[in-house]
Amino acid sequence: MDFDDSPGEAAFRSAARTWLEANAKPRSDAGSRRTDPAGHVEECKRWQRTLHEGGWAGLTWPVEYGGRGATPIEAAIFAQEQAGFDVATGIFAVGIGMVGPTLIAHGTPAQKERYLDPLLRGEEVWCQLFSEPGAGSDLAGLSTRAVADGDEWVVNGQKVWTSGAQHSDWGILLARTDPSVPKHRGITYFLVDVRSPGIEVRPLRQINGAAHFNEVFLTDVRVPDGQVVGPVQGGWGPALTTLANERTFIGSGTGAGWDDLAGLARSTGGCADPRIRQELASAYTRWALMRYLGFRVQTALSHGRPPGAESSILKLLYSQHLSRTADVVLAMQGVSGALIGDDAEASGFWADYFLTQWASRIGGGTDQIQRNVIGERVLGLPAEPRVDKQIPFDQLGRVPGTRG
Repeated sequence: MDFDDSPGEAAFRSAARTWLEANAKPRSDAGSRRTDPAGHVEECKRWQRTLHEGGWAGLTWPVEYGGRGATPIEAAIFAQEQAGFDVATGIFAVGIGMVGPTLIAHGTPAQKERYLDPLLRGEEVWCQLFSEPGAGSDLAGLSTRAVADGDEWVVNGQKVWTSGAQHSDWGILLARTDPSVPKHRGITYFLVDVRSPGIEVRPLRQINGAAHFNEVFLTDVRVPDGQVVGPVQGGWGPALTTLANERTFIGSGTGAGWDDLAGLARSTGGCADPRIRQELASAYTRWALMRYLGFRVQTALSHGRPPGAESSILKLLYSQHLSRTADVVLAMQGVSGALIGDDAEASGFWADYFLTQWASRIGGGTDQIQRNVIGERVLGLPAEPRVDKQIPFDQLGRVPGTRG
């Protein structure tokens, strides 16, 4: 395991830090990271334009598609440095982190030419139209239908938990185009203009008052044939590329830092409680474990190897860390932990931290799914029984023990 940058990596880190210092303000405390929801999209677009103009957008994308052609380890280094600055990036997580890599791997030349440049410039925002009310962890069980009609497809169905759909220009959509084959084989991957007639976006109000997620209803939505990614009926391949990039993104999160948590302990007097001190010690231990697991992932990237078991374990550890740390955050605040917004500690940052912890435990594969992946692919345990894997989708409701 490598704990230090190579000479080349150190030079890249220095260049990134110098550029960031010249173009962004350093992050101060936890409260300063709260962003006005109404202005968040514009802040993200401004920063994305700044990254593009400075040559730091789409770091790992090939140069011919507007990227920098950097290595994965260089992208990780830039993310580490950028985390110390007060910049907004969230609205482009789907586009830069998932859509771009999928189109580069599976898109046609015309699709790459049309969509990649506006995405990198921060001109178009993307969302992910994958999950459905009856197809979350079992994504391949989706029932949204797309039927061919000349050189177009007519789409009908419902999606849910769509992050940022109300702010998006485009979406990546999975729909069933052949129900007569097993569920993984009859899916096609589409690019959809979210402003198309027949698309209705309904924000879902969350427990903290925000509306990050949405329901999306599609009624007779027409999608040109040129917006199919990969082969018709072969959308599961591009979907796996998207999902792999999503899990990497979630697992690389850090949430609040140790200094933030220690500052909260000092301001609330939490250090005087021996039980709180023990939980703080456990939190620090988890941070150290994630840091060293991150070193293992970073070492693999530095040596040109794809990360192995570390990335799956890191994603699960991160979500569990958020859960336990959020509990101790609430315990330290006592009754004031029931406050939110400007009345709360750090202008509500810690209230949001507690209330939104479940997002990382569900998104990108639930904790239960991650345990299955680790058990089967890392520990070599027997796979979960899957009686529906080879049954045509339109016959699943007739088979006992399968979803209808």
